[in-house]
Amino acid sequence: MNTTPLHALQTSWRGLLASPYFTSLVTVALLAVLLACGGAAYPGFLSLQVLFNLLIDNAFLLVIAVGMSFVILSGGIDLSVGSVLALSTMLAAWLLQVWHVPPLLVIGVVLLLGAGFGAAMGALIHYFKLQPFIVTLAGMFLARGLCYLISVSSITISDPLFVAMSQTQLAVPGGFVSPGVLIALLTLALAIYMAHYTPFGRALYAVGGNEQSALMMGLAVGRSKVLVYAFSGGCAALGGVLFSFYMLSGYGLHAQGVELDAIAAVVIGGTLLSGGYGYVAGALSGVLVLGTIQTLIAFDGTLSSWWTKIVIGGLLFVFCLVQRLMARSAP
Repeated sequence: MNTTPLHALQTSWRGLLASPYFTSLVTVALLAVLLACGGAAYPGFLSLQVLFNLLIDNAFLLVIAVGMSFVILSGGIDLSVGSVLALSTMLAAWLLQVWHVPPLLVIGVVLLLGAGFGAAMGALIHYFKLQPFIVTLAGMFLARGLCYLISVSSITISDPLFVAMSQTQLAVPGGFVSPGVLIALLTLALAIYMAHYTPFGRALYAVGGNEQSALMMGLAVGRSKVLVYAFSGGCAALGGVLFSFYMLSGYGLHAQGVELDAIAAVVIGGTLLSGGYGYVAGALSGVLVLGTIQTLIAFDGTLSSWWTKIVIGGLLFVFCLVQRLMARSAP
């Protein structure tokens, strides 16, 4: 038996890589480093309100990332979420401004349509054995195209409830947050409970780990897949509602590329792209990392906003490499 210090170090390193907490810890450490660098470089960066602003500006992305976490944990992918968000803003604005539908009814209709859109994609993926990439890519084009059937221009929202949700500041120690932040955090808490403390969550991990094994265990794989994509579509629609509160408009060009930001947040948060491994709570740390990078660039003032994409792309390469090392270190 080899007991040299080098062998012991290699064994410890492999054990650390195989730990289910490894990527989550890396993400939290990265967030701490980014915040420390910002605090050292820019006065006021670490004020509580700046940190709250990370959540205010990215509440809609957190909700979408929560839905994306479920899809990726199940071994799938959903490229339609950004377009569903845009369609939700357009539909909400059109119903409010043109048809004068009560706002609470509008929100309910938007959420139901988003969940139905996702469920339809999930059914196509499972029952027709189609690739999630292709089905959700088609969904992305379909939802974005439907936006322009409603209107080719932006529709301003002047409904009193939406305006109030946009302007309301909820006092918290050290500053304030928006109602959208509370909705996003409640969505995250509900998703964590669903993923880790319900039969649906256990089926989700089983399907993502090995679909054939899940079938042999008697799990309702088809129902789980449909529900996963319905949940993702519902989260995308809810993200659209929050985005409508934030922007007070519906527009077909809203949220272009948000689906990639959501995937990046989920991967950086520690969920394996191959499925069956990760934590829904990692969506929060992933979104905060992306938001902190954007804030650092905004504080600098001399860098192009495209540096955000460059840095995020580099981080994705690193985290994909870490995931590959984890897979090789797994027993």
